[in-house]
Amino acid sequence: MNDFPIQDNATRINGNVCVDTKRIYDSCVSKDCLENLRVTFNDESQALIDNADSVRTRDCDISAVSIDVDEVPFNRGYYSVTVNFYFRLRFDTYSSPGAMPRVAIGYANFEKKCILYGSEGKVKIFSSPADQRRSDCPEAPKYTNPVAKVQAVDPVVLDTDVVEVCHCRHHCCTNFPDSIRNVLGNSRFPQNPQKAVLVTLGLFSIIQLSRDVQLLMPAIDFCVPERECDCSTQSPCESFQNIEFPVDEFFPPDAEDLEA
Repeated sequence: MNDFPIQDNATRINGNVCVDTKRIYDSCVSKDCLENLRVTFNDESQALIDNADSVRTRDCDISAVSIDVDEVPFNRGYYSVTVNFYFRLRFDTYSSPGAMPRVAIGYANFEKKCILYGSEGKVKIFSSPADQRRSDCPEAPKYTNPVAKVQAVDPVVLDTDVVEVCHCRHHCCTNFPDSIRNVLGNSRFPQNPQKAVLVTLGLFSIIQLSRDVQLLMPAIDFCVPERECDCSTQSPCESFQNIEFPVDEFFPPDAEDLEA
């Protein structure tokens, strides 16, 4: 049975086309509870933590992710995927009850490993544009391992605990990627912090292994946009008048509306 029914001239199958795309060979869904991750601060933020009477986590987001793919010895077609998540957390620090909070920013990391099937492929793939950094012989990127892709949402903060450093068995981690160090700028990591912040996070993620493949697929037609671009040059006030009043933002929904 044909999965692509012919309805009219606009959706008539024109023939088969060869598409160069990525095929997912294996994937897994992960639900991790990351208990008591030690948060690393720079000097300025650590001073706020040390002098705080109470600390509350404001939010947490994924700042960077590093991924390594290695073959599993004696298990053909399988690969070990090592994923390092780097989290940026913001804390409201209170020097005394009723005081205005000051924001401290810290980072934590979590390493996750899994084994997935990525098939076999010894073909070296070269693509343009070539790497122009080598002026004598520019080379195109090449690789033989499958490509790992990680999808994740910002973690849920489940718990925050502030302890004395002498009672903390979790060492401070300063091995962060350049993307995070560049954000910190010239800030230094504290040498003798008095307090340590431990957080427990809930993380949802999906890890996939894929390879470049060529697939023969039925072609219906080109993807020609049907909607014209709105290139109006009217004044900002005229544009604002065309926006509907956000009633829902001023009147929160009832419980039955959320359940619908």
